[in-house]
Amino acid sequence: MYNQNTTQKLLRLAGKLLAQAGSSGAGGADEQTIADVRQVINFADWRYYIQDDPLLADQEYDKLFSLLKQLEQRRPELITPDSPTQRIAQGLTRAFPTVQHLVPMLSLDNSYNEADLLDWARRNGSLTGSSDIEYCAEPKFDGASISLIYEDDRLVRGATRGNGIAGDDITVNIRQIRSIPLTAPFSRFGIRQAEIRGEVLIHKDAFKTFNEQRLADNLPPLANPRNAASGSLRMVDPREVGKRGLVAFLYHLAFYQPESAAGEEEALKTHYGTLEMLQELGFRTPLKATRKIAGIANVVEWCHRFETQRDDLPYEVDGVVIKVNDYALQEKMGMTTHHPRWAMAFKFKARQATSKLLRIEFQVGRTGSITPVAKIDPVPIGGVTVASVSLFNEDVVREKDLRIGDTVLVERAGDVIPYIVKPLAELRNGSEKEIRFPTHCPVCGDELYKAPGESAWRCVNINCEAQVLERLIHFVSKNAMDIHSLGEANIRRFYSLGLLRDIPGIYRLDFEKIGTLEGFGQRSVDNLKQAVEHSKQQPLHRLIYALGIRYVGETTAKTLAHAVERLPDLEHLSEASLLELEDIGPKVAGSVIEFFSNPDNRHILKQLETLGLNISRDTPRSDPASHQLEGQTFLFTGTLARLKRSEAEAMVEQMGGKILSGVSSKLNYLVVGEDAGSKLEKAKKIASIHILSEDAFLKMAAPGEKTKDTED
Repeated sequence: MYNQNTTQKLLRLAGKLLAQAGSSGAGGADEQTIADVRQVINFADWRYYIQDDPLLADQEYDKLFSLLKQLEQRRPELITPDSPTQRIAQGLTRAFPTVQHLVPMLSLDNSYNEADLLDWARRNGSLTGSSDIEYCAEPKFDGASISLIYEDDRLVRGATRGNGIAGDDITVNIRQIRSIPLTAPFSRFGIRQAEIRGEVLIHKDAFKTFNEQRLADNLPPLANPRNAASGSLRMVDPREVGKRGLVAFLYHLAFYQPESAAGEEEALKTHYGTLEMLQELGFRTPLKATRKIAGIANVVEWCHRFETQRDDLPYEVDGVVIKVNDYALQEKMGMTTHHPRWAMAFKFKARQATSKLLRIEFQVGRTGSITPVAKIDPVPIGGVTVASVSLFNEDVVREKDLRIGDTVLVERAGDVIPYIVKPLAELRNGSEKEIRFPTHCPVCGDELYKAPGESAWRCVNINCEAQVLERLIHFVSKNAMDIHSLGEANIRRFYSLGLLRDIPGIYRLDFEKIGTLEGFGQRSVDNLKQAVEHSKQQPLHRLIYALGIRYVGETTAKTLAHAVERLPDLEHLSEASLLELEDIGPKVAGSVIEFFSNPDNRHILKQLETLGLNISRDTPRSDPASHQLEGQTFLFTGTLARLKRSEAEAMVEQMGGKILSGVSSKLNYLVVGEDAGSKLEKAKKIASIHILSEDAFLKMAAPGEKTKDTED
């Protein structure tokens, strides 16, 4: 972007301006001087934030920035939106409106081994008719995805990924990231409008320093750099965003509109050429760590080699993204509704580390189950500091032969969930202690009970404080009664203050007293009151799920809701009647009977009815056209690209169909999204089950369509 002659010229200009800044006055505030200062500051930003090779000392930079502010104060009519001084917003961002991307931000297809890459390469050969394909392999950054739009060389919008179709407009915060240029000369390549994609990251060292400062301020540390970057982009105060030290890597030209119908630039014919163009335009790109590679065998070799270097990188990466380099071939291969066929993400193996098992804490769940949780010496694994690991139940502890004081191997499965792989028994020195399970509840002191054939010990005292709290937290959760503003923190706070003791108490909250608590202004109280009142109208199946009946998940709750007119009717269903219902076996039936046999539970339900909650089954639609899936059973597996799972299930039920909880001969249709697992394999073995893609399902559910064998 800046050659040697330009660099020397700008350094001489910087010296002249610094001398001017050090004089008694700032000199004349003419248009040329202001333009010169801006040019030097933009050059200094490029060297510092893009090249990691600063040429000006911090003090010199600060002097120039101060000089520019003084000059612009004298001539405010000369201030332009792309001036370095205008990165800092003059106020707080109260809301992030939703904006539509020019083209969808699709996900990537994933692979975890070389066999997946080889299969992908074979498909590429079939789609393109070529066995000689050149690939680009670049780091898969573990950050927050962004989309930027430039028009006439100026940054006009920055947005989050959102749902892939639309995201949050975070332009004000994007402008605080100094590695994102406010202007870029796309016109040099004949481009009038461009939408580019990238990732916002936090340097590992910056993240460590930031967390150390939070600890010094008695604040909890942030979990990992990815969350820190994502959360920073949505901060209300853009000035705080500027303090986080965010960096943006741009790696994909998603869309561009040429200035004329002239011939296409050579740089726009390949992915690697586009990266070179973006680098030349002043963006930070992964070009240094990107390789052009011929042949998939060489790609596999590079992926394994790069994985060994991940810890040496200044940013968190979790894989390699491989793309077909030639845009003409990409166009020929096309894409699905979820991912481009010409790209594949090779995910690195789960991260492991060793730590010391310090002690075991026994936690009580909402159904009384006792879960042992290992407290270990905090250890960083894949960018996250792990200090607690669930051991699930006593059997797991016994099978792994874990002891307090053991050195243990800890892994984050899928780079998300930590678990203990095994103890390193060869490192034991005799001081390790056996883990003893309690015989009485660690919270209420009641004797624990273990049912025959079960692995979990259980506290059967339903008034146990730990269970009461967990039931309250579950009751208000998103997929249950969905009471906004009444999350876990407030549940625990209200309980400790005596404002909330049981589920009916949610609908008797003393909002006047809550208004006197720190952090609760009138608006917060009004929002909470409205959310509580609104939850009374939730459909019956949500209330059944919210009650926390053991083994009753969302799907089973819907089955039970369809079986009765009113909630109290469940009390009178026999085990035989329950077993006749779809997907309900002896274990679930026994749990339902046990719940409704308890007089305390029946008393709670009567109170909820008196308090105005909806306890009646929803009235089905009268329009027969809306029942085109009548009598058909569906199950969804994997990640859907266009619908949320809950939305897809609601569509089926609104059209008269039923949702099953598992694969069996009773299932008519299995709708498959990305990363479908064992359900798909099981369904393939049952000839009567039709396997549908998401698109085929949407076509089936479209008005006027009839159910048929859309896709096998």
